[in-house]
Amino acid sequence: MLNKEDLRQILEKGISEEQINRQLEEFRRGFPFLKLEGAATPGKGVEVLDETACEEACREWKEYQSAGHRVVKFVPASGAASRMFKNLFAFLNGDHEIPASDFEKEFFANIHHFAFFEELSDKCLQLEGKSVDSLMAEGRYKAVVAALLNKEGLNYGQLPKGLLLFHSYGDGARTPMEEHLVEAARYAESGRKAHVHFTVSHEHLHLFKQKVAEKQSEYEAKFGIGFDVTFSEQKPSTDTIAVNLDNTPFRNEDGSLLFRPGGHGALIENLNDLEAEIVFIKNIDNVVPDRLKDLSVDWKMVLAGRLVALQKRAFDYLRKLDGGTCSHAELEEMAGFVQNALFCKKQDISDLDDAALAAYLYKKLNRPMRVCGMVKNVGEPGGGPFRAYNEDGTVSLQILESSQIDKKDEASMRMFTEGTHFNPVDLVCAIRNYKGEAFNLTAYVDKSTGFISAKSKNGRDLKALELPGLWNGAMSDWNTVFVEVPLGTFNPVKTVNDLLREQHQ
Repeated sequence: MLNKEDLRQILEKGISEEQINRQLEEFRRGFPFLKLEGAATPGKGVEVLDETACEEACREWKEYQSAGHRVVKFVPASGAASRMFKNLFAFLNGDHEIPASDFEKEFFANIHHFAFFEELSDKCLQLEGKSVDSLMAEGRYKAVVAALLNKEGLNYGQLPKGLLLFHSYGDGARTPMEEHLVEAARYAESGRKAHVHFTVSHEHLHLFKQKVAEKQSEYEAKFGIGFDVTFSEQKPSTDTIAVNLDNTPFRNEDGSLLFRPGGHGALIENLNDLEAEIVFIKNIDNVVPDRLKDLSVDWKMVLAGRLVALQKRAFDYLRKLDGGTCSHAELEEMAGFVQNALFCKKQDISDLDDAALAAYLYKKLNRPMRVCGMVKNVGEPGGGPFRAYNEDGTVSLQILESSQIDKKDEASMRMFTEGTHFNPVDLVCAIRNYKGEAFNLTAYVDKSTGFISAKSKNGRDLKALELPGLWNGAMSDWNTVFVEVPLGTFNPVKTVNDLLREQHQ
């Protein structure tokens, strides 16, 4: 099936023939659905912390920061913002000249409220010799949209979301990338330095570096700390092969194999390369202006404090287990911690003798740990927190997408629809063991949790393979804790008109 030219192409990407054969087999076989015990809800997997617990967590975090640990803020920022402007592209390429849909009318009626308005008006003057308002008065709405989206204009249709102007301030407008630097200065700083890492696509790397060069000293002066801003790209070795509908390799017009990016799950490799003890993970578009940042900052510290408190206790237990002299009572205490605090349940745990129990506890405690913020579900599409069965028969907390649920199984669908919370991608991760050594994060991926989707290229249908998602299957074998956070900490920007919401004004 694979010829010499295919093997050369695979080798150049850093992919092995074995990986390709496994991917082709996954296309043929498909991925199993996950077996659920139920939705994670308050009292059943989602912690709801009271004011005292929040204050204690914040104290824990500030104490940890002051000890000089290496903390990194990790921001997935790959890809262009084209989906943000899907409706405006449709207007630009459509037959009507005047705004007709509710979306189009809302955009133009509020155009002065966008942080990019001044830049857009300047660009219209440069390209058309007229301001935005003059063009709109003449009914030339498409000229305004073209100046916003097209390459000769602001090129917002192709720029990365992290470099668009989101929020207005008295001294200028800020991009999401800048808002993440400001956030990092407030909760991820350690030793008077904030380490921020962005994963970006290759074609946008120079633009991100250019923006950092322009702005870094400004924010260092503002917050009195240094910034260490680094970047990485999704590795070519994490691309996946595409296939035809009969599961044979899809070939380009020149006969070469078609590879596609493996989705955000590929970033587990980038996360694995980080030199860090604690890592905050948050999506590029989930930012707010300064006037609303306090809520997000406070809850980030709560999540981080909860994590380091749990990690401290796990490390103490691991050191005891390493000593090999734990009493039965001590093992029982550790088992209670694993079952109740880390919510990793083993039904027959009481059947284990002390030696087997100690081995089981060591394995479950000695792995990466994450605390994930969860907001109440208000109808947003996406994944959520569940209690799921693992291959070893244990039940643990997992973030699942709807694609991982068997829609034909009534019990699973009922559990899925009973979910009370939504995953806003608000994670704090501990990625070193109790000896200070980095975990190999790729060893904790559940490879059976990938996803097959229908795509096309040049009018030809194909099937694409996505790797286990970064916060889904890629972190499947981590210790996971869910904490309810306020809905106000989740303010994503999926369409350009989302920037008109009160939270972004």
